Amino acid sequence: MGTITINGLVCEFEQGEKILDVANRCAIEIPQYCYHKGLSVPAQCRICLAQISAPNPRNDGKLELMMGGKLLPTCSTEAAEGMVVTTESESAVANQKAVMEFLLINHPLDCPVCDQAGECTLQDFSYNYGRGHSRFTDQKVKQPKKDLGPNVYLYSDRCILCTRCVRFADEVAGTTELMIDGRGNQSQIDVFPGVPLDNPLASNVIDLCPVGALLDKDFLFTQRVWFLKRTAGIDPLTSSGDNIWVEHNQGQVYRLKPRENMDINTWWMTDEVRYGWKFVHSEDRLVGPMRREHGMMVEASWARAYKQAIQMMGADGSLGVLVSPMLTSEEAFALVTAVRSIDGSAKFYVGAVPVDGEDRVFKNAGGAKDFTMRAEKAPNARGVRRVLDSMGANSGEFDAFVKDAGSGGGGFGCVVLTGNYPSDWVTDGLVNAISDCELVLIDTLDSTLVEMAGVVLPSSTFAEKAGSFENCEGVVQHFSQAIPGQHASKSEGQIAMDLIELGSGGSLHRHPPAFGAQIVDAQPGQVSGASESVNLERGELFDVEVIRSEMGKIESLSGYVGSIAAAPEEELVESDMEMVTL
Repeated sequence: MGTITINGLVCEFEQGEKILDVANRCAIEIPQYCYHKGLSVPAQCRICLAQISAPNPRNDGKLELMMGGKLLPTCSTEAAEGMVVTTESESAVANQKAVMEFLLINHPLDCPVCDQAGECTLQDFSYNYGRGHSRFTDQKVKQPKKDLGPNVYLYSDRCILCTRCVRFADEVAGTTELMIDGRGNQSQIDVFPGVPLDNPLASNVIDLCPVGALLDKDFLFTQRVWFLKRTAGIDPLTSSGDNIWVEHNQGQVYRLKPRENMDINTWWMTDEVRYGWKFVHSEDRLVGPMRREHGMMVEASWARAYKQAIQMMGADGSLGVLVSPMLTSEEAFALVTAVRSIDGSAKFYVGAVPVDGEDRVFKNAGGAKDFTMRAEKAPNARGVRRVLDSMGANSGEFDAFVKDAGSGGGGFGCVVLTGNYPSDWVTDGLVNAISDCELVLIDTLDSTLVEMAGVVLPSSTFAEKAGSFENCEGVVQHFSQAIPGQHASKSEGQIAMDLIELGSGGSLHRHPPAFGAQIVDAQPGQVSGASESVNLERGELFDVEVIRSEMGKIESLSGYVGSIAAAPEEELVESDMEMVTL
């Protein structure tokens, strides 16, 4: 590796690496708009220009200004041994101020109503590298707002024509819906006639846009970004294992964003995952435990619902348990342990693994790993199988369960079904197979199974729990809990711990701090109002670290302890707004 000096700091670089890449990796700020490591390099915004000196082999290796002192773009200039780069020279600073002045000439002063405010590099660089006043006195050019597709708005008068979005649609998505239309100060981003921006990765252009030009319809005017906190998550809908941020405030999820992981999803995420979290706050959520009494489903306390579930599970007749691939590996482990404490001969099966079409591969620039959109729509089928196999409990897949539950397979006296799918997952075959069985349902959303069940235990979604998913490539990743359980739901892991407690003769208690849901009162664009905390009875707390240590005692599950990187800590969304306590 060679060394290069950037603004007085010596940095190492690899052959072929661009100066701007080296600066970004070493946390040296060089302003940049058009550059993105996953896209081609047009070097057109010109704000990253620097004065560069390099050893001249024709003059005994003495440092000399390249191109006679002409400023060069750091985004397209490769680092070389002994280079000295400065963005703090008089000419470089003058260029930064000039670029910012030209970018802001026609830019509207609507930061107070712009969704990008607080995470806008135009705001940041205007403050750090721009002038303190505007010399432009003529009429600003007005550009229209445009509806580009199902998820994206374009505020054209905010656009700085960095072309990140155009290059993304062309080079990564490969659908080329976007173009630059017009010339001079009338240039603007647009879609081709009759071709909306509607590809599986379309909304990544919102993240790519460095200003407030491309905006998310779903997030528009819903929340100021400096109120948001973000928690590390893993794609909860497919087998990709893509790294995401769950951004939330006061117990309410507002958006999902991609989290960079060059070994898995690089910089991107699919729209399917980005907008697939709505079931977390769906009106169809099961809000509390229920049990069947005199042929009718009635509301019940957790303790009463558990008591009836244990009676059903422990009655004469065989017990079948369907472990959903939407559960975390830790929850699958706890659930097997809990059921075996009630019926040691229970049979366990892996739940339905939906598949939609085929995998789609999208190319990345610069030799980065290709991004793959997975057809398998379950985040942890391999993790659940690994747990069941390791515990000697795997009796087969979903089809085997349907066969064994039906009269042709002898049937079960009682079945325990776990769901947690983001939409209706119940098939006619499943309904017919379990029609003569006692049913304990652990699920998130209302379905036809609720009317068939003897006991319904509402479970929590991916945003309300912590755990581990194993993706389609066998990579195990941890993620953290973002928000409290909604309504009176509990994670499947906590339900398992409660069953163990009650099954062994213990009882549930209310433990401080409050355990349970927050019911949020939030108005669009405002700070969420005070939330109502629901304190639920529980047994021993389901702690993923404790469960992992128990899993680690099984050799084939030992990898869950120590060798997997912990999820990043929760953090505030980065903002250029200073928070002041009044």
